[in-house]
Amino acid sequence: MNAPTPLRPRRPRALAAAGLGTLTLLSSLAALPALPAQAAPTAAAAPGPHRAAPPPRPVTTALEAGTAAYLHAIRRSPHLLRAFFRHLPKGGELHNHLSGAVTTEYLIELAAEDGLCIDTGTMTAVAPPCGPGTRPAAEARTDRAFHDAIVRAWSMQDFPPGGNGHDHFFATFGKFGEVTWRHRGKQLAEVANGAAAQNQFYLETMVTPASEGAKTLAAQVGWDPDLATLHRKLVAGGRLDGIVTQARKEADDTAAEFRTAARCGTSRPEPGCRLPVRWISQVSRGSSPERVFTQMALGMRLAERDPRFVAVNLVQPEDGDTALRDYGLHMRMLKYLRGVYPKAHVTLHAGELWPGLVKPEDLKFHIKDAVGVARAERIGHGVDLVHEDDWRRTARTMAAREIAVEVPFTSNAQILGVRGADHPFGTYRSYGVPVVLATDDPGVSRIDISHEYQYAAETYGLTYRELKDLARASLEYAFLPGAGLWQGNPTRDGYRLAPACRGVRPDASPGDAAKHGADCRRLLNASPKAAAQWRQEAAFVHFERTFGTGRR
Repeated sequence: MNAPTPLRPRRPRALAAAGLGTLTLLSSLAALPALPAQAAPTAAAAPGPHRAAPPPRPVTTALEAGTAAYLHAIRRSPHLLRAFFRHLPKGGELHNHLSGAVTTEYLIELAAEDGLCIDTGTMTAVAPPCGPGTRPAAEARTDRAFHDAIVRAWSMQDFPPGGNGHDHFFATFGKFGEVTWRHRGKQLAEVANGAAAQNQFYLETMVTPASEGAKTLAAQVGWDPDLATLHRKLVAGGRLDGIVTQARKEADDTAAEFRTAARCGTSRPEPGCRLPVRWISQVSRGSSPERVFTQMALGMRLAERDPRFVAVNLVQPEDGDTALRDYGLHMRMLKYLRGVYPKAHVTLHAGELWPGLVKPEDLKFHIKDAVGVARAERIGHGVDLVHEDDWRRTARTMAAREIAVEVPFTSNAQILGVRGADHPFGTYRSYGVPVVLATDDPGVSRIDISHEYQYAAETYGLTYRELKDLARASLEYAFLPGAGLWQGNPTRDGYRLAPACRGVRPDASPGDAAKHGADCRRLLNASPKAAAQWRQEAAFVHFERTFGTGRR
């Protein structure tokens, strides 16, 4: 329907000359096995029979060496390991669904505050009044057995190892859905505070903007297989712009509620107030073609008109009947819309599949088409890589274009049963594909990002330097605007400071930075991405002085 969309540079220039503000665009917008004794990858780390994993990057500073030695020394101490990984600076969270990220305990409290009821048969939250077969959610505050039953229904808590994790995981969203469509700002405050407490410096979280408005517009317009014609129908008479206005109003309301909940602008602001946040617009891949296209167009139009929104992503089970049937169509939709909205980013759930979950033919092309047809800039999950046709070419393409893969280990284990040597984590790394660690739905999974880093270190024998580079990657491949702090392709060549900031210490005082790094200061002032990366580098200096010098 149109010519292939030309590839854009991986590091987009600033969309606006915004600094790293409080909740930046939100406010303008307002026991695991012990660590292996050797630094080299263990057998579990090797990417199967396909290719040997790359050697670890050498330790280059005395503080890094000291920190690496400390990590090795505590490898059999769960308590000390947990503290180490909690304090480790861990970049940004790039794959996070807001409704699934909120802790289950907080969702129960929100349900109680709103006077919601719980269907005692399905443990689903429903609107009041509480009739037969339901109980007020507020009773969970005093009835521990009732509370724990809700937690188990709304999360993976105590889920039996032999159970159907896939179905239980996805069913949780329907059970607490009556809670999560309300008070998005309070939920964001809880998630942002959690990320900041985990030593993260940026958050991209997924929501469905103006859901009802988009649904209504899609029904009014209907389906047209000519995507250009369909898009014209959507925008005719300002109809799509009307939904954009609804979405922006939602974001304004969320920002206001967030600031109140997190006490931003007061004498006692919560940690999340310092965290830059961006929205990724969710598209429900199990919906009708017209609704999918409308949500895509809305998300991409938002990304070009409101700096709070940066990208679109397809959500819902990739193995669903409609998602499988329409996968190729969805990729063609995105290909077309990228020509209309070239500044909008695209990150896609692709390859969240495994043999036995779908037919063999459905394992052959999802990542390939997300990369080749839809021109995705990041891939979420990507678990079935080596089951795809010509997967080595896909991996090489991802490496060449620096298309990062977002890896949430616990989610992949709970939904697909894929873990350890079966996971393509090592394969991606051996081909030079950027890898970032993520949580996906930490509230449902009952984990946090520190757990994912610790799992990676213990399962794949990662060195401290490799963990550090994983954290750096999660900011390098974020959709924050502006030039990055690193030179060239850091996944291939290592993390080397760009000339502007070379020789300037990340922990330098503002005065020292002004005196010795005027070019660096200009970069940090102009680029939200570089500013977030600089904050992390300063945090690494403090972390290594704490854990690498014996002054703990």
